[in-house]
Amino acid sequence: MKQKIIPLYDALINHLEHRPISFHVPGHKYGTLLNQDTGAYFANIMKLDATELSGLDDLHSPEGPIAEAEQLLTELYQVEKSFFLVNGSTVGNLAMVLATSSEGGRFLVQRNCHKSIVNALRLANAEPVFIEPEYNGEWKVAAGLTLEAVQDAITACRGASGLILTYPNYYGMADSIKEIIQIAHANGIPVLVDEAHGAHFIAGQPFPPSAITLGADLVVQSAHKTLPAMTMGSFLHFNSKLVKLSRVKDNLQMLQSSSPSYPIMASLDLARSYLGTFCKKDVDFLTGQIDRFRAALAHIPQIRVLEYKGVNDPLKVTIQSACHLNGFEIQQLLEQEGIFSELADPHNVLFVLPLLKEGMSYPFSEAAEKIAAALKKYPVRETDCTVSSSGGGRSKLALSYQEMDKLKPGRVLVEKAEGSIAAETIIPYPPGIPLVLKGELITAEMAESLANLRNAGARFQGGERLENGEILIYKRG
Repeated sequence: MKQKIIPLYDALINHLEHRPISFHVPGHKYGTLLNQDTGAYFANIMKLDATELSGLDDLHSPEGPIAEAEQLLTELYQVEKSFFLVNGSTVGNLAMVLATSSEGGRFLVQRNCHKSIVNALRLANAEPVFIEPEYNGEWKVAAGLTLEAVQDAITACRGASGLILTYPNYYGMADSIKEIIQIAHANGIPVLVDEAHGAHFIAGQPFPPSAITLGADLVVQSAHKTLPAMTMGSFLHFNSKLVKLSRVKDNLQMLQSSSPSYPIMASLDLARSYLGTFCKKDVDFLTGQIDRFRAALAHIPQIRVLEYKGVNDPLKVTIQSACHLNGFEIQQLLEQEGIFSELADPHNVLFVLPLLKEGMSYPFSEAAEKIAAALKKYPVRETDCTVSSSGGGRSKLALSYQEMDKLKPGRVLVEKAEGSIAAETIIPYPPGIPLVLKGELITAEMAESLANLRNAGARFQGGERLENGEILIYKRG
């Protein structure tokens, strides 16, 4: 089977087996400069940390094992061109937005996008028009966009440079975006998809379909989130008649490191092969493991194992508090037992499960027992169900990026921030979705959510004055 081949990894191993003497960068010289104590954990990985030597190819002008590895990736995902990313999905999001934008162009953007999308729009000096997603009252989280919301936005905002979607959302909700992509294409609008959490979707059922197979023009995936790749290892896939491939390549040349990590690239080669050899017996084994884990969690009275009525990624398991503890407090209790979740919010805790192959073991039973023990002393209470919303509202920044650069920020108490213009972006992290955007009008709902998250123990990126209960705002004049 062709996908068993791992050309870049093999090239690195072959290089090492020749016992090379390094008179080149990096300075650790295959890990030999670190002493036995401090270098114990790094020794083996540093042996793979090479540079653009003969036989090891060049990410920015591949024609050897990197080119072969990227071609195998392209064939696996059945697209026109796939790229290795060593600066995370962030660099992929930046590159695809910049490759699609024109100076001052307008983008239709799903509001619960990752911060890297917002940063890309700012770099492109673009005008974002944000579309509010649906809100799931049972899960108490934002989901995806409705077809009606996108149709209305396209009608109201003619001449958009692109439509930017997040699929799936952080919790694995992945209702089909096929019709949304079709309506965008019918209006000549390319569709850019941040599919950070869906690199494994092309494995087929029971996983949702990938945005690639649904017709998206550009798709970015974090291979490190659900495939066995190192952190910062990601993919970018191109399959478009509306965007120029040359612009994507040019932007990757500018944005990606000129000294790419060979361990990260080798791990991407291995992760691609792992997924490319994932077969029906692996799916059956994995599904059985997940079902048993969910069943074990369902027997714990202090939590609810959430079931999504739409399409959901089985690798994502969300538990919701059924006791007086909030999600952050449950997360902290589990960490004391050595169980580390992906994220918590005021109501939920999210687990990202491994993409196991047949015969692999994972401590699901041990984890379920520890979770039950950690929560057993807390009394159960009924959970409330918030009203769902179909979303669809649109909003723009109250100030352009050029206007922001000319204004001085001030500060105001969070509870008095309604109606002010934010002078900072505040992001609960994870999931990295901005709650307040720089240049955005602060609504009562935003101010309330910010206060509630702060009181519940959320962690933030941005919000340098939040500890004092303040937020930075722009003052005119």
